[in-house]
Amino acid sequence: MKKTKLKCFVSATYFLIVFISVVKSSIEEQTDVKRSDFPHGFLFGAATSAYQVEGAFHEDGKSLSNWDVFCHVDGNVVDGSNGEIADDHYHRFMEDIEIMESLGLTAYRFSISWSRVLPRGRLGEINQIGIDFYSKIIDNLLLRGIQPFVSLFHFEFPQELQERFGGWLSPLMREEYVYFAEVCFRSFADRVKYWVTFNEINLYSEFAYEKAMFPPLRCSPPFGDCASGNSDVEPLTVAHNLLLAHGEAAKLYRERFKSKLDGLLGITMSAFMYVPLTADENDKEAANRAMAFNVAWTLDPLVFGDYPPEMRRIHGSELPIFSTEESLMLSKSIDFIGINHYTTLYAKDCIHSTCICNVNDSSCGVGSDRAVRGFVYTSGYRDGVPIGEPTGMSRFFVVPSGMEAMVDYLRERYNNMPMFVTENGYSYPADEDNSLQLHDVGRILFHQSYLAHLARAIRKGADVRGYMVWSLMDNFEWNNGYGIKFGLYEIEQPTLKRTPKLSATWYKDFLSNSTISDATISYNHESGLQSQ
Repeated sequence: MKKTKLKCFVSATYFLIVFISVVKSSIEEQTDVKRSDFPHGFLFGAATSAYQVEGAFHEDGKSLSNWDVFCHVDGNVVDGSNGEIADDHYHRFMEDIEIMESLGLTAYRFSISWSRVLPRGRLGEINQIGIDFYSKIIDNLLLRGIQPFVSLFHFEFPQELQERFGGWLSPLMREEYVYFAEVCFRSFADRVKYWVTFNEINLYSEFAYEKAMFPPLRCSPPFGDCASGNSDVEPLTVAHNLLLAHGEAAKLYRERFKSKLDGLLGITMSAFMYVPLTADENDKEAANRAMAFNVAWTLDPLVFGDYPPEMRRIHGSELPIFSTEESLMLSKSIDFIGINHYTTLYAKDCIHSTCICNVNDSSCGVGSDRAVRGFVYTSGYRDGVPIGEPTGMSRFFVVPSGMEAMVDYLRERYNNMPMFVTENGYSYPADEDNSLQLHDVGRILFHQSYLAHLARAIRKGADVRGYMVWSLMDNFEWNNGYGIKFGLYEIEQPTLKRTPKLSATWYKDFLSNSTISDATISYNHESGLQSQ
């Protein structure tokens, strides 16, 4: 009994500390950071994903993916665009690798298109042209001293698998995925040291099967009004299948392929930080619960062999059960945690109070939930005031201290397992002056301040081994299309010319331990980010 009380006290105290630190004005955040503040061998890179940059959607044997089909339905993408051409990375990858080398990157995170390698899944043949394409990328990265950081699943797979048995709602998808993973391991494990099995299981399950923002557009009220779906159960089923597919692929890798390079295999998750909306004990517990439903949903099974107890208490019999064999397979099945962290949100308890988001209420800002998961209401606003500077993504706010808090949380919950920040980035609000897209001081200050807090977490003992900017270049940002821009490089239309932004110059200088001129950037406390 005393142990339980102590655990609750520590949890409440931790979230109170986080709450106090995060709500401090982001105007005063530290931005003085140097590469030398990070350990020797720390990887600095940039990230992309196949569908977002490659284009060549139906060339050289590639089949149609779930996203190829999704994007051709009116209304599914904000600007009506698609990834048919994207950044044309498929034809321009050598130019892009030369850009990476010029920046001084030591890592490049990219994904392998399932549809390009196995156009028909297990029923069809391996597409050797697709294998050769990724081999060329890997070889040319290594030639320039850049570590390939390969993701096997970044939301995209052959549409045929969706039509044949319903995609990730079916356990059959696990067999398809493990075969795909085996083909990739067999082809590239002699040269790729870092593997990510899945990108953001938590976000994919939510967006595709709860809120119908991604294909296959399944949901139910109050999360949405879809033709089919069950927002209460299907996300749990899909996440369960994804986790088991990870476990089977990890087992395969360790038994047959790890020895080729003594490689590391991990997973990435969408890592929102949550802090209590108020100092009330119920809100502190709600923030803890939000972390479990967001981060621990993915990581607890892969470290401890089961879902978080916070989820078991809420979902009961709705939450799938792992068999003893499955639990053993999943437990300790990752070598590192991949952190895709952008922002921090407030969390409000909905067990002991009503949580209805009225759009006319000043506390219900653009970055607020309209439906509640885990009996927690989350928002980027408190009393109409944003938690940090708003960005181009409605739920992304600039809260640099959240990076440190997230790493602290993962270090404490998962015994300081090795970590990589696999995504972190900034996009300007859509109505910002277009000149800021190239003279992107805001992006520079964002990365400086987040890196400063990451360095603080490392000095406290966190085993963080790399940081990857999202993204190397502006690209197709899923259902947001091309209007949201995270890139260090602008992609000019229609020529697709790569033009470095000021942030690319800053990153290059940072990686060489040079200093960008103080006359280049400044911060005005009244109006925010400014250029000179």
